Amino acid sequence: MGIKYRKGYKYQLVEDYTCQIGIYPEKDIVTEYIELTVTGKLFIKHGYAWDGTSGPTIDGPTNMRGSLIHDTIYQLLREGLLKPEWRKQADCEFEKACKEDGMCDIRRYIDLKGLRYFAGYAADPRHDRKIYEAPLPFNKIGNKK
Repeated sequence: MGIKYRKGYKYQLVEDYTCQIGIYPEKDIVTEYIELTVTGKLFIKHGYAWDGTSGPTIDGPTNMRGSLIHDTIYQLLREGLLKPEWRKQADCEFEKACKEDGMCDIRRYIDLKGLRYFAGYAADPRHDRKIYEAPLPFNKIGNKK
């Protein structure tokens, strides 16, 4: 029997994380690893996996929490659980967390511009991560069962 998995994750949360964000869904959203209330309370459960920052940005202590928050919101956008108009606020939540965590102004500005111009595909439901399977059954790789 094979396994099914997705590629592209670098980090996994080892404790639950909760914060207040400026995104307010019409009804509470509850998934296996993410909860977002109508009051903007974001709960991210331990075990959640994310890929950190993208592009030329280097992961570090001043953008790790921002990337976690941002990736969870983009996942909710991708899954159609949040309306697309929340994407801009998702980017602002990344910038806000980075500022709180000590990132310098110029780097925050560049990262935010990069998100606004290049990250839209990651919030698009058509960009959901592909599911892979391993190992392939024998008959799919040319061997007899």
